[in-house]
Amino acid sequence: QKDDSQRLLESFNADEKEHRLMKSKAEPYTSKEEMVLEESESPLNSNIAAFALKAKVIYPINQKFRPLADGSSNPSLHENPKQAVLPNQVVETSMSGSLGSLSQGDKEDCSSSTTIHSTTSDDRFQARAFLKVASFPEVLTCESFDVKLCLCSLTLKDLRLLDTELRKEKHMMFIQIFKIYLTDFHRKKKITDGLLKKILLNQESDFEELQKQLDSRLRNTEMSGAHNSEFQTLEDLERREREYSEHVIDNMEAFWKQTDKSQQDFLDQSKCSSAKATKIMMDLTEKMIAVESLLSESQDLQEMDIQERLFNWELMVKMIDSLKSSIPEECKGRLNTLSNILDHLTVKNNLSVRQKEELLTDLHKAFWEQLAHYSNECTQQSKDLIVKRLECRAKKKEEFKRRQEAEQESLLSKTFLIEDVHNFLKAYHELIEKHWQAQWDLEEEDDCESTEAIADLYKDLYSKASRALAELVTELFLQTLPVVTSLSVRECELLKEEWQENLLPQLEKWENHRQRRWKLFQEQLLQEKELWMTEYTLSAVMQKHLSEKQEKIIQGVVSRLGCISDESVSYILQKHRLLLCSVLRRLTFRRVGMAALARMRLSRKRSSLQELREQHALQKGSSLCQDEDQWQLQKAVESHILEEEEKLEEETQETQLEFHQQLVTEIQEALQFLQQHMEQVIGQTLLQYAQGEAEKKNSDDGQDFKERLVESAVESVYGTSNNISRLVQNYYQQLRKITEGYEGKKLQHLKSLQAERNERIRLKNKENELALKEKHTKGLLNVSSTVHQRVVLQQNKILAQFELQQQIRLESLKQKLLGLHCLGTELENQLREAEQHFVSELAVLTRVPLTVKKKPSRRSKSAGEKANSKRQTFQSPEAAEKDDSHEYIQKPHGITSGLCREMSQSSCEGETEPRKNSKMLKKKGSR
Repeated sequence: QKDDSQRLLESFNADEKEHRLMKSKAEPYTSKEEMVLEESESPLNSNIAAFALKAKVIYPINQKFRPLADGSSNPSLHENPKQAVLPNQVVETSMSGSLGSLSQGDKEDCSSSTTIHSTTSDDRFQARAFLKVASFPEVLTCESFDVKLCLCSLTLKDLRLLDTELRKEKHMMFIQIFKIYLTDFHRKKKITDGLLKKILLNQESDFEELQKQLDSRLRNTEMSGAHNSEFQTLEDLERREREYSEHVIDNMEAFWKQTDKSQQDFLDQSKCSSAKATKIMMDLTEKMIAVESLLSESQDLQEMDIQERLFNWELMVKMIDSLKSSIPEECKGRLNTLSNILDHLTVKNNLSVRQKEELLTDLHKAFWEQLAHYSNECTQQSKDLIVKRLECRAKKKEEFKRRQEAEQESLLSKTFLIEDVHNFLKAYHELIEKHWQAQWDLEEEDDCESTEAIADLYKDLYSKASRALAELVTELFLQTLPVVTSLSVRECELLKEEWQENLLPQLEKWENHRQRRWKLFQEQLLQEKELWMTEYTLSAVMQKHLSEKQEKIIQGVVSRLGCISDESVSYILQKHRLLLCSVLRRLTFRRVGMAALARMRLSRKRSSLQELREQHALQKGSSLCQDEDQWQLQKAVESHILEEEEKLEEETQETQLEFHQQLVTEIQEALQFLQQHMEQVIGQTLLQYAQGEAEKKNSDDGQDFKERLVESAVESVYGTSNNISRLVQNYYQQLRKITEGYEGKKLQHLKSLQAERNERIRLKNKENELALKEKHTKGLLNVSSTVHQRVVLQQNKILAQFELQQQIRLESLKQKLLGLHCLGTELENQLREAEQHFVSELAVLTRVPLTVKKKPSRRSKSAGEKANSKRQTFQSPEAAEKDDSHEYIQKPHGITSGLCREMSQSSCEGETEPRKNSKMLKKKGSR
């Protein structure tokens, strides 16, 4: 019968409070999965639920299969019945618990508190709801929730806020850089004042429209799936983070497209030359690379600050949690010490068992009622305090915002030259960082002050509880016991002194336990920091590998072009580097967010495992001398902890693999955008190169001379039908011989290249097969080799063959293109020589002097542009296979061929009508 009244009363209080909590909050936030499970419950459980709701049923405290207060069954031996449950939340063991829930005995069986939760609840963990908080101080006033989930959700919120601020800073920097270049053009009278204002206005309105679209999408993402504004699920949070990343990448793609469009429109309207336009775009790209570099460095530092802030939050929450848990634990220990003294009086027959139970029941009831009253006051004071502090924080942040906007406007209103762009970028970035740091310091200071204020309230609560218990105990010893028993007042005073003396070792024991728990918590936090640093290092390595791979790809693409200028190559590489930096910076945000989501998934099992370690360490330290049963129990607990650690490690790897695969998918989508954008940039560059080459061809003189030659030949009386026809036939025969020679050389070149390529592939395949076969055999013979390793070997074999064939193919195409280019150059030279020979003979025949003054007219210039615009075409290596020799004949020598046809026609019609055909010949010849 020892402590039966105490256990009965504690069980009643705990069940009654649990019933009120579950009844008030379970219905509105039950997930769909739980509703289905509840509807499918057996009639027996439904009857139990109905009975439990209508009657106050008191169960023995150590009964493991007792129903919960809401009537639902609790069939798992692995669940710890210490703590009440929030709606949609997995039951978790906690050191603090509720101040009123003291139903766990000191000598509770270890088996129920040393097992991580069942897999059934694990499967439903992502659909469970946890409280939605907007700031850290709100976490300090909440009860019965998963602290880790709330803190990580705040970390995700800080990351999104940082991403937004850096995006705004990038947009503003581009607008200002663009404005500086526009102002420089306006100062040089290259654009008008109206055009300057129009371009700037369009640029700002376009960026505002992009931001509005992004904000609208993010609001829709935030609202979708949000059935209640106070709670959220991990599943919804993961979905929102995924959709947020997609929207931001789309916004980034639209931003870069808009910047390219703005630059191109500006250059078109300013009517710059191609070289000048390329230089300006290279300068703008270089400046934006500097912007991305500044933002990337700032992002890395602030991400580390956010992670460090999370660890500081956990320390502060742990401190408050320790204060909360110490109050009921110590009070419970004091009452247990008092109960031992009364038991001693019962053994001496100074007090009957009934009298002892009545005294303990009255004392417990009076004390717990006072403690509940003090706890409610403390909770309400904490909430009021946090509300006031948050209001004060909001006012300070609003003042900070106004002051910061004024400082930014002051800096942006200054006039900067092109030479001062880097100074502007540095000054503006330092100003933004200063503002961010000021806001950060304000929040951290307020977090610490709020934590200290809440800690003072709980210290005051501890003092009130201790005084209330001391008064009740004094009343019991000095007023009640002398009346109930035959003991004198002096003897009762001695009993009180004995109670106080017995408390000293207990207080020392509790203090040691607290220090031990704090040390274990710090060790756990240190392990998490090391894990985070490992993840950060792996991410940096992956990012570096991805960057080097993309740089290698773009270098290969540019090297295959081969025909564009060095300036264009530099512009392509700079543009690729700029977009790659932007993509990698966005993916870094996503990786950090995924790491936080992974910790949230595993937080429940990690917390449970950490509590197992704490309980095992405390039990091992409290009992130095153990018997055989205790020793066996400790060994069993240790083996169980090792088993749960292995399970947690396995689940950690699975979770990390899942998020890694998701990140790889998003990386591929982002790189797809990068590839498409670079295709457009390269295409635009090639188009500009073709236009430049056409302009160079148009600068060649001689067109005017050919027109004069046509006119002279038509009007000349020396050119007869026979001699001109013979001259044209000789010219065509010479062209035919040149063409046939070119075709023969081309066919021979292609055959030799194909044979060489086949031979190279055969030799390389043979070498690689031998090398990979040796590696494969070594891997199969290795005892430790697994199926995964053999699959990797096979993958490496296939990839090696593919890379080999790709390399040989590219080398062959390069040789083929080089050979065709040499043949084409040789053909063009031969055709030019034949043309010059024909023109010379025709000039001699028609008595036209070969040396004429080169003074191009409008007519000849336009004709040359039309003829030469078709002359230069860019061919890819694949198109080179279909190269045709007639292109080399007709494109550069179309005018000469036309001249030959006109000469033949005019000669056949006779020499008596030279004037009549003059206009027609001049028109056809120029065409």
